[in-house]
Amino acid sequence: MVEFSPQQLADTVGSGLLSFPVTHFTDDLEFDEPSYREHLSWLSQYPVAGLFAAGGTGEFFSLTASEVSSVLTAAIEEVDGRVPVIAPAGLGTRTAIEQARDAERVGAAGILLFPHYLTEASQEGIAAHVEAVCRSTSLGVIFYNRANARITVETLARLADSCPNLVGFKDGLGDIELMTRIYARFGQRFVYIGGLPTAETFALPYLELGVTTYSSALFNFAPEFALEFYADVRAKRHDAVYAKLRDFVLPYLDIRDRRKGYAVSIIKAGLDAVGRRGGPVRPPLLGLTHEERDELRELTAANALQPAR
Repeated sequence: MVEFSPQQLADTVGSGLLSFPVTHFTDDLEFDEPSYREHLSWLSQYPVAGLFAAGGTGEFFSLTASEVSSVLTAAIEEVDGRVPVIAPAGLGTRTAIEQARDAERVGAAGILLFPHYLTEASQEGIAAHVEAVCRSTSLGVIFYNRANARITVETLARLADSCPNLVGFKDGLGDIELMTRIYARFGQRFVYIGGLPTAETFALPYLELGVTTYSSALFNFAPEFALEFYADVRAKRHDAVYAKLRDFVLPYLDIRDRRKGYAVSIIKAGLDAVGRRGGPVRPPLLGLTHEERDELRELTAANALQPAR
């Protein structure tokens, strides 16, 4: 097990593409650990800067506390130090603290702090929530700015001062002005992660805002494509980026956008399309229709996405 200081975590995460693997379920919707481990074993042969177990693409929102721990432990054991594994924490403050402490206990490299559950909160309340989680662990923490956990520049300034182990800011809003203000104010104080669904769509313009990396769900079933796309973005090869967007990503989005929740469902369908097992999603998500699965399979074939080895 490789230990990461908060700053080492930030430096490592910001240096390359990030993997957000799906969580596999059996046909009766139980955690399918053998399939999950096999998936991670395959993905870990590719060079990424961090693996986020049980993240949004991994259906964190549908997992029990014990399942989160099981998924995280399986990921850490299977990856075996080849890449840092970042754990999820979220829901209520007490729950998030328990998850952060469990993550440190089982050997995670850091924490991705998801939005708190359901209720609205003031900026002071959100700050208190983040501070409580950061105090509960020595691990580096990345804040996910999304849904009902949206913070202002002023709140982030408070957290930058009060939480030395808060080292990352993941954007799930797509607010260009906010990201400009944050980077102008904090510069290298944080590592910035693109966290919008199918983040490849926003990767090139976000690079100019200091966002050097992003969460690639596509990496689950098209790892070579995802890594080539990331390399094109970092090198600012505009023609290559837009060719990949036109030929694959945008038609893919046309399928994804047909139903809420498809941002996760289409990834598991993508695994099936390239000859690996994606398996079902848990409610309230729904799987793609048979027609949409066929359409996705044709799209992957037309783009010569190499069948999984």
